[in-house]
Amino acid sequence: MKKTILLISIIFIIFSCSNNNTNKNTLGKDMLIIGMELQFPPFETIDKNGKPYGISVSIAESLGKYLGRDIKIEEIAYSGLVPALTSKKIDMIISSLSITPEREKQISFSDPYASAFLSLLIYKDSPVMTPDDLNNENVVIVVKKGTTGQILAEKIYNKAKILVFDKDAEAVLEVSQGKADVFIYDVYSVYKNSLEYPNTTRAYLQSISDEDNGDWGIGLRKNDTELKDKINMFLVEYVASGEQDKIIDEHLSEVKNYFDEQGIQFFIK
Repeated sequence: MKKTILLISIIFIIFSCSNNNTNKNTLGKDMLIIGMELQFPPFETIDKNGKPYGISVSIAESLGKYLGRDIKIEEIAYSGLVPALTSKKIDMIISSLSITPEREKQISFSDPYASAFLSLLIYKDSPVMTPDDLNNENVVIVVKKGTTGQILAEKIYNKAKILVFDKDAEAVLEVSQGKADVFIYDVYSVYKNSLEYPNTTRAYLQSISDEDNGDWGIGLRKNDTELKDKINMFLVEYVASGEQDKIIDEHLSEVKNYFDEQGIQFFIK
């Protein structure tokens, strides 16, 4: 009887150790949990098989290899990314996240890897022509919740009527249907959506404010200084290796050619 109990105890210990090792490999400290909102192609989206896909996903995968760590991507609404990081539900954010003074009060950022300044998607018949026309009580501005577009609109254009939406597609639809004058969003998205709605919208593809440099960085907790240093070294090597040029060619070659032809600053550094 004692031998049987001893044998069962040994089996239980082996099984428990096996489970602990499995958990460490999949959800333990050696795995990087990366927050993204997978609603922003070609940067963060989902492929036909339902898996994370896009430029930010490629960066995350390359970063994991560089650090020798497995990665797991958690889909989180854009406005919830910073709270998820500060509450330690994720380890970092790679989700086209702009570096702003407001966010830097809560989290730290890597060196910038892109610079997608804010511009305007305008309803074709709107009287708005430039950013100077926005701060007017007769103007309706739409923004996406939690974005720098919302921050800037509420700070600079607060005389206008500002409507906040959870999804950028909802904001675009408001403009394309003439229910709003402008959507304040990054220059790439404005360009893309103006092509999608050529008969009802027009694009202002210049930076709308000196307060917005458009820099995107990888978001980190403030005390993760060692990880931040490693990420900054990775970003330098990522560009030098030619990997960044490969993902631009794969996802954005036509856009880059157009921006170059028009003399518009391309957003990936």
